[in-house]
Amino acid sequence: MNAERLPGEPIANLAIGRIIEVDGSHIVAELDRGLMELSRLFEGEIYPIGQFGSILRVHFGRRLIYAFVSRLRMKAEYDAERGLSTTSSADERIVEADLFGEGEWTRESNGAPHLRFERGVTTYPLPQQLVYLTPKAELRAIYGATDGKVVIRLGEHVGSGGAPCYAEMNELLGKHTAVLGSTGAGKSSAVAAIIHSVLDRGLDAPHSTWCPRIIVLDPHNEYGAAFPSHSRLSTDDGSLSLPYWLLSFQETIALVVGKTEFVATSQANIVKKALLEARLEGCDVLGLKKAGITVDSPVPYKLATLRSLIEAEKNLLTASKQDSHNGILQKLEVLAADARLQFLMADWNGASSDPFPAVIQNVLGDERQPRVIDLSGVPNEVAGISSAAIARSLFNLKVWQTPEERACDPVLFVCEEAHRYVPNSGEAQYEAAQDAVRRIAKEGRKYGIGLLLVSQRPSEVEATVLSQCNSWLVLRITNGTDREHVKSILPDSLSGLTSMLSGLRRQEAIFVGQAAMLPSRIVIRDLLPSQLPRSNDVDFDQGWQNVPMTAAQLEDVARRWRYQSR
Repeated sequence: MNAERLPGEPIANLAIGRIIEVDGSHIVAELDRGLMELSRLFEGEIYPIGQFGSILRVHFGRRLIYAFVSRLRMKAEYDAERGLSTTSSADERIVEADLFGEGEWTRESNGAPHLRFERGVTTYPLPQQLVYLTPKAELRAIYGATDGKVVIRLGEHVGSGGAPCYAEMNELLGKHTAVLGSTGAGKSSAVAAIIHSVLDRGLDAPHSTWCPRIIVLDPHNEYGAAFPSHSRLSTDDGSLSLPYWLLSFQETIALVVGKTEFVATSQANIVKKALLEARLEGCDVLGLKKAGITVDSPVPYKLATLRSLIEAEKNLLTASKQDSHNGILQKLEVLAADARLQFLMADWNGASSDPFPAVIQNVLGDERQPRVIDLSGVPNEVAGISSAAIARSLFNLKVWQTPEERACDPVLFVCEEAHRYVPNSGEAQYEAAQDAVRRIAKEGRKYGIGLLLVSQRPSEVEATVLSQCNSWLVLRITNGTDREHVKSILPDSLSGLTSMLSGLRRQEAIFVGQAAMLPSRIVIRDLLPSQLPRSNDVDFDQGWQNVPMTAAQLEDVARRWRYQSR
């Protein structure tokens, strides 16, 4: 009889209580009074009762309705919350859960049982129906139900007996994802796991050709260690080149006028007029058509030309009205003389060959992936402008591709320390970067740009950008404000999952959203030491077992410090 029984039939040993309230997708069930322990044993497996994120099932005819456990508490507390005079005994308990999906067991043509699972709920349970724990064999069927979708493996589901966690790749990358978690929770490792899974898909599928294009903004020089075959752009070795003429008008204003909250209209107009004329002169040198060239067009020009145009206009004014021009000229002189800014301020040589395609190729990268842009050596005063130029150039490239070209060349843009580039405080220093990343978040999916936002302070990330993400991988978050912020952006039916965020172990995460087969608590896949970012904490015990640095070693450090070179 057991061999003929479909797995979806009720299992008396896994019944734990009865529903006493149905409120939309939220149900409340009273646990059986005979439960002496909060666990059950079935087929040699121990099933905990009332664990956050565990899955319950309710039978409705042949249909199975699944729910996530969000809370376990005493019945007396539940009654008191509703202003009821309780007659509950001291040991009566209730479990609260959120409905998330339905399924039905059928037989395939060969007689093998098959679970047809669907996200969303169309059939709602009724009060007094029995609530059951979900057998782990059924959990593995739910978690592994990829239904032919394009998936990558992120890790394993907690409490499922080793069922792998898959993410639908097009949903994960194409519709933006946020990776959130406190320092030390395993955030960088989770990002590395996602990228490695994307890179590995070519072999897993397998595909004869697999050329993913991934660009990582790396503010701490940690991701290069995780990808031995990556290509790297850095100010340390001169491989990062973001020439000043690549900047838009807004970015140029931020560079030459300053990072104040309010820019004088007169100074902006001075730069705008001179910048357009300088670009038009660049068109003459390169033999480009002037029609359609704007102040934002990436046409090379010499710094001397820009200065001379501003100087010429200044000379037409009385001495009392020359302050704005003098301020801009002095700033240009200071920037050009700063050795740290050569990647940005190196003057165009004025050659007749157009350097623009080479600059774009430099940013976008070649067949060696991912493309890690190391911003750790970029001075903080121009970090916002630099990241803005990269994000905006990437977006504009996709805008001006044909639909066919975009379809053959999608890009994943990984923005580490997102609270730095898209803060919710409106810092003027990162205003240009904020606009660029915000535009990718709002419109990027239409042009083939996926955004992976990474932050340890989600409450400090601009809400507009974060709300554009359709999937979330949330690791341990200890700050109460951040937890509440995460709760506010998750769907109402899943907000109960945030209750466990402060108690997650390292590498554990809550994975929810369109890319998730179903919302769940997972353990991120293990990586080899050579595949991990260089973000591990320093071991004080091991470090202090070494002899102190010698004078020669300190001298070498001083040299690297002085010349800003590793």
